Amino acid sequence: MFIGTERTRILIDCGLSRRETAARLASIGESLERIDAILITHEHSDHILGLPVIARSAGKPVYCTELTAQVLDWEEIRAEKETFPAGTGFTIGDLEIGSFTIPHDAVDPVGFTVRANGVRASVVTDLGYMPDSIKMHLRGTDLLLLESNHNVEMLKVGPYPWAIKQRIMGRKGHLSNDAAYDFITQDMDSTVSTLILGHLSENTNYPSLVEQMALQALGTRGMFQPKLHVAEPRKQTPVFNY
Repeated sequence: MFIGTERTRILIDCGLSRRETAARLASIGESLERIDAILITHEHSDHILGLPVIARSAGKPVYCTELTAQVLDWEEIRAEKETFPAGTGFTIGDLEIGSFTIPHDAVDPVGFTVRANGVRASVVTDLGYMPDSIKMHLRGTDLLLLESNHNVEMLKVGPYPWAIKQRIMGRKGHLSNDAAYDFITQDMDSTVSTLILGHLSENTNYPSLVEQMALQALGTRGMFQPKLHVAEPRKQTPVFNY
């Protein structure tokens, strides 16, 4: 995910190749050379696949938790390392970054909040459930990227081995469409003006299902109707300006 102001630009995770990342940045008038920092949520391959090449191309520091740093290959990444304890905050240029622990089967996974010019964006994916601590961190968010990974029934009859299905459905797995629905109806702050549902499984979900679920959930919130976007796998989202 790219977040930027006129002064500061960051990438959150590097799950795409350098070529794909550069192409997506170019389509919005940006480039790797203009990136000020890379933030990593956790060490799973779909979040760090392009990190070594992208970090070298950008020539800028990589931020991750102290424990996550211990399992990354810094000889391959060859970038300046900036670590922080999960749950703490730091500043990059004019961006105020907050981190919070998420329940996922990684070494020390985190989500991020980013504040600049009075606007707050939050990124929370790769979590098995939504604990109260995360709900608290998401208060006051203007733009929210929330996981809606799988349809439970599709997952149960899907192509994965049963052990993988149990992992995904577990409390350190991934947020289902139903769990996202519950959060939207019961706990999503009315400050949210843009809701992006992402990290969809290509095998056990459909964007149309996610959109239908989200519209039903938002329908329970009365006059509160944020802009909704479903981030489809392998497709670039629009640019959201504030």
